[in-house]
Amino acid sequence: MCNQHPIYLDHAATSGKKAPGVAEAVYECLSGLSANVNRSTYALSSSVAMRVLECRELLADRFSFPDPSHVVFTPGQTAGLNMVLQGYLAPHDHVLVSSMEHNAVMRPLQSLAKSIGVVIDRVPCAVDGTLEPDQILSYLHPRTKLAVFTHASNVSGTLLPIAEIGTLLKARGIPLVLDAAQTAGHVPIDFQSMHLSALAVPAHKGLLGPAGLGALLLAPELATAMHPLLCGGTGSASDSEIQPDYMPDKFESGTLNLPGIMGMHAALSFLTPDRIIALEQEERRLTERLVASVLQNKRVRLAGVPGTEGRVGVVSVDCLSMDNAEVAYRLEEEYGVCTRCGLHCAPSAHRTLGTFPQGTVRFSIGYGTTDEEVDTAVSALLQIVSAG
Repeated sequence: MCNQHPIYLDHAATSGKKAPGVAEAVYECLSGLSANVNRSTYALSSSVAMRVLECRELLADRFSFPDPSHVVFTPGQTAGLNMVLQGYLAPHDHVLVSSMEHNAVMRPLQSLAKSIGVVIDRVPCAVDGTLEPDQILSYLHPRTKLAVFTHASNVSGTLLPIAEIGTLLKARGIPLVLDAAQTAGHVPIDFQSMHLSALAVPAHKGLLGPAGLGALLLAPELATAMHPLLCGGTGSASDSEIQPDYMPDKFESGTLNLPGIMGMHAALSFLTPDRIIALEQEERRLTERLVASVLQNKRVRLAGVPGTEGRVGVVSVDCLSMDNAEVAYRLEEEYGVCTRCGLHCAPSAHRTLGTFPQGTVRFSIGYGTTDEEVDTAVSALLQIVSAG
């Protein structure tokens, strides 16, 4: 096995380097007096509650969302998406998705299709993962209750035109749910200008925070129409056995992940709007460096758009002369390059991109990635496939 320091290019799975102050914030929460929130009024509990409120406010600010009370903490991205899909859809409702969706969207929907007859229509994307906004119109009909789209593919990095799609859906009164697993913290996201009804984000990827935590930003109309999947103690309305219907208590039963929220607070304090823009520019520059080198070799096929326009720093290649799994193994074993190989929990996306069933080797850039790491990874890839 390669003994050199690992070159981590799997930021699409989780950020390899967390924001400054995240580890310290989590440690401080766990090593000191860890008071609960919403259960007591003593000073320590109130100070922790204030930090939780500040974290909601930071999330609202970073995504141009008007009401921090409608920012709900979740156990993660998948949980947040399930909360919307299972909490909103009724029997025989029609749902619109793209052909690039992750299983965090498709598995709950397929389960609902089996259990209550939810009807799913998949708008086909082009072979590079792109989608023309007007394509969605022919799939809409009177029973269309919800649209759920990924912002960027976790396989190819291709960005979908969410603002344009949101405009079309808003004019027809159809709520739009955005899966921002690969874009939150990587590119600016404006809840209002994109005409979103729900935005799901994970803490541990582009937001550079701890794992096991996410957030769900809900427009008031959607939050009112949803029912909570989990009911129980919230510390509020303790005289009643009925779940509160006000926000965010309606969707936050039980004790919150306070160490995670303290870590997310630190990450969001670091990720100012200006810093997000700066990181986006740096990731685009590194992605261009990676893509340009990959395109020079005819033994690999790039999945998705050929340049950096319309993509984030997720780059997948299909090795034409070797098995992709062998390439990924050798990248790590011989060169210390950490990638992810396979179908990436997104079989529909791979079918769209023409990489099913063999999958791809995915390189994903993030906070802390360097020019030297990108160059070493590309050189290693090309050496492996050229010898194969």
